[in-house]
Amino acid sequence: MIYVTGDCHSDFTRFTEDIFPIQTEMTKDDYVIICGDFGGVWSYEKESDREKDALDWLNDRNFTTLFVDGNHENFDRLYNYPVEEWHGGKVHKVRNSVLHLMRGEIFDIDGNKIFAFGGARSHDIRDGILDLDEEEKIYEYSKKGAIFRIRNYSWWDMEMPAEEEMQNGINNLEKANWKVDYIISHCCPTSIQTILGNGFFDKDYLTDYFQKIMEKCEFKKWFFRALSLL
Repeated sequence: MIYVTGDCHSDFTRFTEDIFPIQTEMTKDDYVIICGDFGGVWSYEKESDREKDALDWLNDRNFTTLFVDGNHENFDRLYNYPVEEWHGGKVHKVRNSVLHLMRGEIFDIDGNKIFAFGGARSHDIRDGILDLDEEEKIYEYSKKGAIFRIRNYSWWDMEMPAEEEMQNGINNLEKANWKVDYIISHCCPTSIQTILGNGFFDKDYLTDYFQKIMEKCEFKKWFFRALSLL
């Protein structure tokens, strides 16, 4: 069985037994997929005690947790977890049963081909991105309630995919003859973004990339964040 959910931002209370009771009947061969902004790998430089407890708790659930990245992840740390082959694609192994589905990979899960591609452009950076050593400016921005983030502390350039990751996705879709069962991402194709964004979320090269995939690839459903595209 496969379940799909949206942003967690390190809050995994939705996976407690009282909220998600079906898990008592699940096994590690059942899967919960998070459509980005997992947030379980977030602490600066190393795993905090709170983060360790949360990840260990998630790892102890009856099911296996899978996630694509969103824009709110600590990419410096996430991309340093061991890379392994899993169900036909590459993953970062955060825990034995907490796995990051790497960008552009196709996985065979329960007989379903699933194309995974994380990443998104942050929109909570209206007042800019500062560096850690700009302490006075960080203080000033915080004091006046500015909407900003700090490079390599609360924001990373890797939130948007590199060319090689995008090409990897195209290469794998070509090998699959442009046919998969499901697509999992954090953001969505440009045409959908335009409808849902209400002028706030703009298109970018990633949404354009997804638009081309949507127009060429045969699939049953595309899941992103908390929404699905039929």
